[in-house]
Amino acid sequence: MTDQEIPAYARGYERFPGRIGRTSSQSERAWPRERRAPEGAPNVIVVLIDDMGYSDIGPFGSEIETPTLDRLAAQGVTLSNYHTTPVCSPARAAMLTGLNPHRAGFGSVANSDPGFPNLRLELDDDVLALPEILRGQGYATFGIGKWHLTRDALMNDAADKATWPLQRGFDRYYGTLEGCNSFFHPNRLVRDNTPLDLEGLPSDYYLTDDLTDEAVGMIKGLRANDSRKPFFLYFAHHAMHGPLGAKPADIAKYRGRYDQGWDEIRKARHARQIELGVIPADTPLPPRNAEPGFDVPAWDSLDAETRELYARYMEVYAAMVDSVDQSLGRILATVEALGELDNTIVLFTSDNGGTAEGGAEGTRSYFSRFVHIPGVPKDWEADVARDIDLIGGPRTMVHYPRGWGMASNTPFRFYKGQTFAGGVRVPFVLSWGSRLRAAGDDGIREQYQYVTDVLPTILELTGTEHPGVRHGKPAKSIDGFSIVPVLREREAASTHPEQYAEFGGSRGFYRDGWKIVTLHAPGTPFDDAEWELYEVATDRNELHNLADKEPDRLRELAAAWERAAWENTVFPLPDDRGLTAIRRPAERELEQAVTLLPGTPKLERYRSSVLTSLRSFDVEAEVDYRAGDQGVIVSHGDQGGGYTLYIEEGRIFLGYNEYGRLHVVDGGVLAPGLHTLRLRATALPEFHWRIEVTIDDRPVAELPEVWMLVGMAPFSGIDVGVNRGGPVHWELSQRHGSFRYNGDLRFVRYLPGARADYDPAAVLEAERETAAAFD
Repeated sequence: MTDQEIPAYARGYERFPGRIGRTSSQSERAWPRERRAPEGAPNVIVVLIDDMGYSDIGPFGSEIETPTLDRLAAQGVTLSNYHTTPVCSPARAAMLTGLNPHRAGFGSVANSDPGFPNLRLELDDDVLALPEILRGQGYATFGIGKWHLTRDALMNDAADKATWPLQRGFDRYYGTLEGCNSFFHPNRLVRDNTPLDLEGLPSDYYLTDDLTDEAVGMIKGLRANDSRKPFFLYFAHHAMHGPLGAKPADIAKYRGRYDQGWDEIRKARHARQIELGVIPADTPLPPRNAEPGFDVPAWDSLDAETRELYARYMEVYAAMVDSVDQSLGRILATVEALGELDNTIVLFTSDNGGTAEGGAEGTRSYFSRFVHIPGVPKDWEADVARDIDLIGGPRTMVHYPRGWGMASNTPFRFYKGQTFAGGVRVPFVLSWGSRLRAAGDDGIREQYQYVTDVLPTILELTGTEHPGVRHGKPAKSIDGFSIVPVLREREAASTHPEQYAEFGGSRGFYRDGWKIVTLHAPGTPFDDAEWELYEVATDRNELHNLADKEPDRLRELAAAWERAAWENTVFPLPDDRGLTAIRRPAERELEQAVTLLPGTPKLERYRSSVLTSLRSFDVEAEVDYRAGDQGVIVSHGDQGGGYTLYIEEGRIFLGYNEYGRLHVVDGGVLAPGLHTLRLRATALPEFHWRIEVTIDDRPVAELPEVWMLVGMAPFSGIDVGVNRGGPVHWELSQRHGSFRYNGDLRFVRYLPGARADYDPAAVLEAERETAAAFD
């Protein structure tokens, strides 16, 4: 029977390339074409560091030991004029999609939902991501580490996972969806699509090592099953984002190295940058940042005790950079052992510049220092007493003083979050064996390039075309340009002649060696008076403002920014102090009372915070207590702040971790029998709570006034009958580990109460109701 003899009403044979008869002997076999990358297609490894400034690795002038990166730079290409976005989520969106960040929906970090296109904070259905493209080309795609491209309300177990890594093109994923994490007790690791409830991590656990183990395992697993399939590995480190933490051996390696202070480190790095050729010899070292809120004191003006403390922070930071280099070394050693190193593209860069998040003094209490809520009282305690020997270990949530962020960004001004060079110029190293550099080429490129150029560059190097469609529908066109001409030819022109920037109201625009930029003060007008103008082709660190001397050029560039802003959904700009306080109404579902049974997976951070943050709330638990029963009834938080109710040796206790300061209140003996335990948090004025514990409505313990846990605290979510992950009460965890309750715990119920009258969302709602009444 021939194909023409198949009955017209037959179904299912239309695309079969063989021949079908009534029997197999009358038929010819055929198989669908395998989806295979072209023979010899290279592997691709992209390593993205978090909050690491321009000068923190050896090829860009650092004293920190980075031998792996030194080798890559020696054989590859470094971009000395590469730019990114001022903060992390926008950089990740731009890198993985090739779209300008606001067009991709990421005008800011993925921790709000104000209801505007530029702050959608999830990749839309018509946005195509790099792993999706490469997987369609026949690549294995592996995602490791920090994601931060899913808005926080979509990180819980019941949420739509359309913007989780696997749904965005990765075959495998291991990491966290959140923007930061503990390096010793990571919160909510996710394997593929499944959050993990880890209990009893080894005492020497370190997140960077764990992530590296997973990356190496994915590569080995691929080669054990397919000898030819190329892979794309996207390794997005949580380092160097706070809270900082490093292994003791790595910290010891840098002990005493930073006693000279940030002023001398800046000078040494600047000199080394000139020696290496990553900045021209006539590039000056700017004075210390002196603008209010960004200022840094002279190191020599600090007393000896303060200098010792501040140096310790930088020892931890250096150890983390060293650890990242070790991580990459392990991955490349695996690739080399498989005989594939020469045909592996390796790209290393950072999402934004070094940060000032630690404040002028640094912090032991990162989540307290990181509170940016309107109305926080002037006496808000941004830190607690610091034990220098604990800095960088599992008992602290630390970040360095901003003087080290200034040193990190040498030779530029300002920090992460600003559109000045310190916030957006970062190191960039790309290597592909011996393929990119001709003899005599030093590998340093001074052309302006931007983060959106990463995707088209990788596509060109791998011989992949952008398909232009996603799930059968047109995808947004990309904004980036391939850097390949610049990589291959030192004298090639920049492929990216102009670019807008915006974050938090601070704006910027670059065109052909000129740049306008603003340092916007929240609540002030967006007008041309705040623009500064720099000829960055010669004034690379933006020291000489030419706005008064070149008014016509400034107006031209300001008009270009305005046009680019409208073309890229940058508007509206944030002139409302409550821009991020208002959330979509559907999130109110998360505010409903919820009953949690023993065995419930640990709740995600944001989902937990909606039940408790900036409001009164009750936690009700029912236990049928018998002599000898003990363990955690409920816990919420970790060493960065939290609370726990537990029974130990027949007594009930309240533990409250006030951003690192632990309060423990003994509630007395618990008699055998069925009891209702209640923890009641009552919102008081000025961001305080009163915490009370009752047994069958009988008061047994009280903390009359403590600081509320707000912002990112408690960072670890609610856990019932156990305290997995980071402990709220360190000494308790040393005695009992996660201290799983061994008795009859019936349930734990959360009952959210009234919001505090200083909750920004409540304030805005009240103002709008008042305005409506007058209207």
